[in-house]
Amino acid sequence: MTTAAIITLCIIAAAIVLFATEALPVDLVAILILVSLILTGVLTPQEGIKGFSNKATITVAFMFVLSAALLKTGALQVLAHRLSSLFRYKFNAGMLLMMLLIAVISAFVNNTPIVAMFIPVVIQIAHNSGQEPSKMLIPLSFASIFGGMCTLIGTSTNILVSGIAEENGIEGLSMFSMTPIAGILLVVGIAYMSIFGTKLLPSRSKKTLKKSFDFNQYITEIELLPQSNSVETKIMDSELINEFEMDIIEVKRNCEVFTLPQGDFILNAHDILKVKCHADKIRSLKGKAKSFAVSPLKIGEDDLTGKNAALVEMVITSSSEIHGKTLKELDFRRRYRAIPLAVKQRDDITQDDLYDIKLHAGDVILAEVKSHYIKTLKKKEAQQDAPFVLLSASHLTDFNKPKFIAVISLIFVIITMAALNIIDILTGTIAAVTILMLTKVIRMRDVYKAINWKIIFLLAGALSLGLAIDKTGLDVMIAQLLVNQLSPLGIIGIISGLYITTSLLTEVMSNNASAALMAPIAIATASTLEANPIPFLITIMLAASATFMTPIGYQTNTMVYTAGQYRFKDFFKVGVLLNLSFWVTSSFVIPWYFGLL
Repeated sequence: MTTAAIITLCIIAAAIVLFATEALPVDLVAILILVSLILTGVLTPQEGIKGFSNKATITVAFMFVLSAALLKTGALQVLAHRLSSLFRYKFNAGMLLMMLLIAVISAFVNNTPIVAMFIPVVIQIAHNSGQEPSKMLIPLSFASIFGGMCTLIGTSTNILVSGIAEENGIEGLSMFSMTPIAGILLVVGIAYMSIFGTKLLPSRSKKTLKKSFDFNQYITEIELLPQSNSVETKIMDSELINEFEMDIIEVKRNCEVFTLPQGDFILNAHDILKVKCHADKIRSLKGKAKSFAVSPLKIGEDDLTGKNAALVEMVITSSSEIHGKTLKELDFRRRYRAIPLAVKQRDDITQDDLYDIKLHAGDVILAEVKSHYIKTLKKKEAQQDAPFVLLSASHLTDFNKPKFIAVISLIFVIITMAALNIIDILTGTIAAVTILMLTKVIRMRDVYKAINWKIIFLLAGALSLGLAIDKTGLDVMIAQLLVNQLSPLGIIGIISGLYITTSLLTEVMSNNASAALMAPIAIATASTLEANPIPFLITIMLAASATFMTPIGYQTNTMVYTAGQYRFKDFFKVGVLLNLSFWVTSSFVIPWYFGLL
């Protein structure tokens, strides 16, 4: 083994640890991989940055734009709300139709914004039909994964593997090359979830916000009476801050309203202060009747009884700008016009020192916002790289029929032309986005917003790792080891080994990273066996996407994790059998379909 191969192995090991521990954001880990390979001389600078100009990376970027353009028309939100009517009459039929619908849409549109859009709708459907959201949200996430595997553009993983194949001179992975196998897995997955999966899911009712967050803090309005020691003092010097440890959210003075006042703001007699504080501090404050007039605002099921104020639950997404940062670093209150009241991290609830807590994907922020600002938050939620999902009834975007027809027609045309090999998918997506901009269906700034740059950097780093594995000969060494160990089991054993290795890697690291790691090995394995590499590459595609055992294996799983009040074991209980079903099915169906038996 060469020095370069040893260095590459060490970088792979370090990357797996960083991905698994989530010590750093995945896009930063990808860049560290790229930089490390260049600095150690494994790759030249030109080779290291090659991933940014790779066909797969650019295709994924433009597919993000097409997905965002479709979402912007409001068509999918209208469809989601119309689906809800079926659940009132036939719940099981509604579940089956929902999974099929999500799978079909996810085959052609990025699944993350789809799941984000459907989460509040599904929660509302569950409430209206007398079911628990926990019975419906994991099926929602899994259905999007099933569908994404079915076409070349269904997931960035498929495009990535196709790009690696083309870099190695392998042609033949078309728009629907994986559809027959993925279609069988889709049927297996939906049948499993319909018959067994929903029975294995927990039945946890959606608690009120107060109960859900075990809330012991209150939003209160206080009138500052003339006798108070806080009159004509700065907020930072006031007894409200120093003695009662209150967070002053707003000051009303005559006809003026001062939101989020600074510490040097001077308080006057008869100011009306909206504050957040502990319940025991409220009781102490009421003992000073000559200084303060207290009027508590109750925390109800979904909102505050205060005028123009509402409570929202914000689930942090895996692509969020909030992920890995504190509320203080984000300047959360001013950026989102929201007052954080509590943070839920898995089963832990925090109400103190909120601004110093490092937040991660799947965490939930309970915040107070002005009612009129919820629409703005909904617009942020509808973005391709939405920073959060709001667990409330979805705001219905106006359906723009002309734009919908334009976008859906273009998507249909490029899919058809790519399937018939008239144009490649990269050319088609670039042309479609250009037409949408020229016809003003989308604007240039929409293009920049639509692209999930974290995924782009992740793809570039992952591709550099795949190139290093190929360049150092690690792919051949690992492939020969794999063939030698599994050849007694025949081609089924080799396909099975590739699948389970990729699947397990994906559970602890990014699906794109595991695909980039395993695709060169799959190609080398096919070369060692003197076989068609396509079935081996499709094995990697499917295994890298089919992650069901943990809430961190796939970003849509992370999104529904807190929304459904799931625990880690819930995913494992329902996901391990599904993973095994996909593994066994793929191990036999792939060799049979491609005539390798």
